[in-house]
Amino acid sequence: MAEQQGNMPHQSALFTDLYQLRMMQSYYAEEMNAVAVFELFFRRLPSNRNFVMAAGLDNVLNYLEHLHFTDEEQDWLKQQGGFSQQFLRQLQDFNFTGDVFAVPEGTLVFENEPVVQVIAPLPEAQLVETYLLNQIHLQSVLATKAARVVSAARGHKVVDFGSRRAHGTDAALKVARTSYLAGANATSNVFAGRAYDIPVVGTMAHSFIQAHPSEYAALRAFIQEFPDTTLLVDTYDTLAGVRKVIALAEVLGQDFKVEAVRLDSGDLGKLAKESRRLFDEAGLNQVRIVASSGLDEYKIQALLKEGAPIDGFGVGTQLAVSGDAPEIDFSYKLVEYASRPRMKLSSSKELLPGRKQVFRFFEADRMKRDVIACFEENSDGKPLLEQVMSQGKRLEQGRVSLENAREHARQQMALLPPELHALQRVKLGYPVAVSNSLRQTNEQLQRELAVELSPRLSAS
Repeated sequence: MAEQQGNMPHQSALFTDLYQLRMMQSYYAEEMNAVAVFELFFRRLPSNRNFVMAAGLDNVLNYLEHLHFTDEEQDWLKQQGGFSQQFLRQLQDFNFTGDVFAVPEGTLVFENEPVVQVIAPLPEAQLVETYLLNQIHLQSVLATKAARVVSAARGHKVVDFGSRRAHGTDAALKVARTSYLAGANATSNVFAGRAYDIPVVGTMAHSFIQAHPSEYAALRAFIQEFPDTTLLVDTYDTLAGVRKVIALAEVLGQDFKVEAVRLDSGDLGKLAKESRRLFDEAGLNQVRIVASSGLDEYKIQALLKEGAPIDGFGVGTQLAVSGDAPEIDFSYKLVEYASRPRMKLSSSKELLPGRKQVFRFFEADRMKRDVIACFEENSDGKPLLEQVMSQGKRLEQGRVSLENAREHARQQMALLPPELHALQRVKLGYPVAVSNSLRQTNEQLQRELAVELSPRLSAS
């Protein structure tokens, strides 16, 4: 499958934080190799989000399946000092042997719900924290932004134009991938098109127009090479550019096959309406109008609300950096070790203990509510977490094509209650409850910790 990251270069095991390696050495020295359960989740939605679209699992599974320390990486660690010879020898045969449960890519998730669950010997599960957070965070931020843009576009074509302002080349590829996952139609990034088998589209830059002796000459030269192209018409004067396209249509007659023009500056709504009028009067109803220039879901919504006759949107910077919500507070936390639930009581960073499952309930073909429960609980709801890796190897459930993930994301957005499609935060939000059994586990563990931490016990 073209989109599988198995076709991409090996991700270094050194892509981790130093403290992960130091904890690993200490775990090995203490023989703390029992099975641990870590869960990746977020505690709070961004202030202007009603949901998060989970993404990045494909990269995570590829990383885990191929994780090892090369000879060169082991030599580099040895040269740095600070690591024992025994630990360095243990890294020679290191690989990930655990299980992974996760929600499928494109699933809509909410506060405190596990998105990825790693069940593995403690040192293995600890090491992978940095990479898992990096990939799930970035791609979920981007997929969520793209889902909002696609929703605001109300069926009109959306194209990713964000590569040049993405935060690096890897991020640019992930912008293209997650945008397509969330429902965008294409990307302008050629490498992303090849890597993920995504449709690639492009028009021309203003420099092409500027380089020619006249705008008319530039447009005519371009359609000689690419007859069914989209033409950029706003280099000098937008409506004058539109009239030149109409003039070319008159000259070329049946050979005129231009599909669209692109508006990239000015009052896009007003210019789109006037351009549509000019094309229709000239009998060129088939020429579509696409728009770009600083667009995001808010501007797209406003343009369509005013009735702008725009057929498609090229969205760049704001999509690539998710400007209004560039981060989600994803965490990767230990919830169980050696078959005992673990928790955290840090102020504002409390942690529900134990391995969990999320059950989703539906009503009238819409998502109604979620319940976070102990993993072994039974429920009439649909379980969201499914096993995607066993003993370090992907299962079939973990080999989902990008096209299938895209269809799942489309279905998820269709199931989302209409009010949660709003671009502003809904006051009540989507209901997420904690099961009675999980609540009891949480309260029991808090009581145990209170006894352990009591001053009288400490003094004795």
